[in-house]
This record gives sequence, C-alpha cells and structure tokens, in this order.
Amino acid sequence: MTLDSPTGQDVVVCSAKGCRATAVWAIGWRNPRIHDGGRRKVWTACPEHLDHLQRFLEARSFPVDVGPLGTDPGPS
Repeated sequence: MTLDSPTGQDVVVCSAKGCRATAVWAIGWRNPRIHDGGRRKVWTACPEHLDHLQRFLEARSFPVDVGPLGTDPGPS
C-alpha cells in the first residue's frame, strides 16, 4: 500500500494488519496449491514485522523470498 507523504512522494507502508510504518522489505510469495510458478504476490514489511510476516507465510509452506524494497525479491 502507498500513502501520500507531506513531500508529495508516495510512501510504501507495511502489509501487517494495522501497521502504517514505512516498509523497507519486499516479501515475494505464492500459494503453490492455486498458483503456478508465474504468479507471485509481494507483501511489504517494516523492520518490526518482517519476521512475523515471513513466518506466517512459511508456516503455510508457501515459497518465500525476501529482499530490500525496490528490488525483486526473487522467484518464489
């Protein structure tokens, strides 16, 4: 999600529920039961929620890749 900032630039916020902190991580993932290798979703995370979001996805056996925001986190 992006929000307008006072500087006029979009700010990417964390995907964790209720969090509006600036995201600095991209978490690439997919659900292999319903999506082939060409379909991938990306969540964004602040430093505080990175581990929580990554563990949530990995607990469901979803392929997960993490990288700095603004880079491709890689194929899942």
